[in-house]
Amino acid sequence: MYGLGYALLIFVYEKTDDARRKAAMLDFKHVVFVEPNRTADFQTTRGILGILDREGNTDDIVAFLEVRSLPLEEIGRAQLAEKIMHERPKQGYLTISNALQWRLQYGRVITLASKGETEGVENLLA
Repeated sequence: MYGLGYALLIFVYEKTDDARRKAAMLDFKHVVFVEPNRTADFQTTRGILGILDREGNTDDIVAFLEVRSLPLEEIGRAQLAEKIMHERPKQGYLTISNALQWRLQYGRVITLASKGETEGVENLLA
C-alpha cells in the first residue's frame, strides 16, 4: 500500500556445489522486478480496494486494518485510513505472513511475472 517506495528484485535459483572444484553453480530460474507501488500485500490491498469500491469510509478502513493485525496503534491506523481515502492504493502482489515474524512469499508474483501480463511486475529472464 504505502511505504518508502522501494522496488523489489527477486532471484530464484538452484545451487549445485562441486566439492571437487570447490565451486558452486547457480542456475537462475526466475528474476523478477516488482515496482514500488506493487510491493504491498495482495489480500490487504484487495480488501481495501473492495471497501473503496463499495463506498466505504474511514471507519471501514480502520476496522479492516485492525482485523488484518497490522502493527499499527490506533492513531497510526486512523492516519493510514485517511491517506487511503485520499489516495487510492494500487493492487499489491506479494503475500505477507505476519505469524511470528513478518515474511514475504513470492509464489504469486513469480507466477504473474511468468505470464508477463501484469502491470508493475516484470520477468527479467524473458
